[in-house]
Amino acid sequence: KPLWDEVVVGMAGELGLTGSEWKSYGAKHGWALQLRRGKRNIVHLSPCEGSFRVILILGDRAVAAARAARLGIKAAKLIADAPRYPEGTGIRLEISRARQLPLLRKLARIKLDN
Repeated sequence: KPLWDEVVVGMAGELGLTGSEWKSYGAKHGWALQLRRGKRNIVHLSPCEGSFRVILILGDRAVAAARAARLGIKAAKLIADAPRYPEGTGIRLEISRARQLPLLRKLARIKLDN
């Protein structure tokens, strides 16, 4: 819960994510909190036991910017292995430790900038 709160409150302040809405995606996928700037969905957070999942859908420009940002080997693998959807590339992270938050913030910033 402290990490969840840090993401929700921290990203709202740092990135200007002023909107949020809980959505249910069915019994298989459960509930997710969408964090938005205006009408644009930036991050989806799904609670799990002991952690939470984060999904960011990056467009082609954001994917190129993330690759150019040299975020590290693990991030490069996440992007390379991410599924492609009509909306963009779906980056999934499982957050269970505070040391994972900088990558989430960087990816969210890249999405906003592109």
